[in-house]
Amino acid sequence: MDLPAGLSITAPLPERAEEVLTPAALELLVRLHRELGARRRERLEARAQVVASLAAGGTLDFLPETAHVRDDDGWRVADPAPGLVDRRVEITGPTDRKMTINALNSGAKVWLADLEDANTPHWESVIGGQLNLLDAVERRIDFTADTGKSYALKQDEELATIVVRPRGWHMTEKHVLVDGEPVSGSLLDFALYVSTAGVRQIEKGLGPYFYLPKMEHHLEARLWNDAFVIASEHLGFPRGTIRATCLVETIPAAFQMEEILYELREHSAGLNAGRWDYLFSIVKSFRSRGTEFLLPDRNAITMTAPFMRAYTELLVRTCHRRGAHAIGGMAAFIPSRDEEINAAAFEKVRADKRREAGDGFDGSWVAHPGMVETCREVFDEVLGERPNQIDNTRDDVHVTAEQLLDIASAGGQVTEAGLRSNIDVALQYLRAWLGGQGAVAIHHLMEDAATAEISRSQIWQWLHNDIELSDTGRRVTRQLVEQLVDEVVQTLPGEPSDYDEARQLFLEVAVSDDYADFLTTPAYERMP
Repeated sequence: MDLPAGLSITAPLPERAEEVLTPAALELLVRLHRELGARRRERLEARAQVVASLAAGGTLDFLPETAHVRDDDGWRVADPAPGLVDRRVEITGPTDRKMTINALNSGAKVWLADLEDANTPHWESVIGGQLNLLDAVERRIDFTADTGKSYALKQDEELATIVVRPRGWHMTEKHVLVDGEPVSGSLLDFALYVSTAGVRQIEKGLGPYFYLPKMEHHLEARLWNDAFVIASEHLGFPRGTIRATCLVETIPAAFQMEEILYELREHSAGLNAGRWDYLFSIVKSFRSRGTEFLLPDRNAITMTAPFMRAYTELLVRTCHRRGAHAIGGMAAFIPSRDEEINAAAFEKVRADKRREAGDGFDGSWVAHPGMVETCREVFDEVLGERPNQIDNTRDDVHVTAEQLLDIASAGGQVTEAGLRSNIDVALQYLRAWLGGQGAVAIHHLMEDAATAEISRSQIWQWLHNDIELSDTGRRVTRQLVEQLVDEVVQTLPGEPSDYDEARQLFLEVAVSDDYADFLTTPAYERMP
């Protein structure tokens, strides 16, 4: 394989890798790295400066320097792109071969093809996911499983629209170097998709569409917009063909929703409201500020908590004011053979989706094909034949910084049961992640990296704030966490020794003196 000058690949090439590591893709990657790499590093350094400011007693607020953007009623984002007009139900999942077919066939309007939190960045997965996306667009992904069951795509008009989620700005790809430096995982995922399956999508009358994760500042959105402009020029298609939905899953970004839409306006496809990553960001941002920003057991924090209501209603208001889609959160439940469990879970999902549809969201996520119909039925009740409710501008919503920061409004307690639950889920997830699986069924829920992040971050916060557990009276100490880890491991599927590496990684990021910004960073270092 001929590589552009300055680019090297340090890992063996998986079978068919040359189909996505094309000259156009690699030349684009080199250009993106050289033109945007330094600014990416600056933005990551700026994140650390925000955390330092908050630790010193600072706060978050709407930016005075961008008030003119928020106050200007004259701008709107681009009209919805083909395939993204009706988004009442979206399914999310990794890009393995089986999930690719099942997601596209699920009846959902959109498939979030996840190269981030539901994926592991094994080199084989990085390339394999891109190949599966290319095969899906070119309709050559049909296959027969070892069980004899056949999987085949429906007709194009029945398939979900593909929207790819690349890795966040903080992740690098250690197997690809430009000028001796590892490239951004974000830019690699983007360059490979847009140059291969993405241009095929344009030929089909759609386009390269993306979900952008974990941004903390509107200048990070500007960085993405510049990447889109460079790719459009490099590959020879019109600006605005690429579209991106931004996940507002960090608390700094909640104060810059308008600015994020503005930076991406010709490429914008709206905003999405997450849950676990947003709570993880609260802990990470305010971890040194004591009990004022202390979160209770994660299962006690619902989307109806006042500070979460402020966040989601502001998102709908912001999006619809600017003509953009507002997409709601995840229904992670996986239907089981236990009808009693199913009945209770389906009712909770319906209630959650009714809240979202009633608040003005244009659609919502599910993690399993078995939940698509339930989500669609709820949104059908509100939308009817309309493709969305962008015209519901929610002029009644007025959210203040104080409401967004009122973390104490969550209520709830910190319990030993919650501590054990966090250990249980984190260990099971990390074991799977280190083994190459990024989307994991745990206790009837589909979990991804965000669940492990909030679980270990809460434990770190409770430990460093000397919290007493309300149900047992025991104080959270390193010794207690280590004891409970030993106890919980005995209850998990498989042998206790199966969790040795996951246990080591978990304790590294849950009880150490220094807080790791992302657990996937030290986890990635353990990968070949």
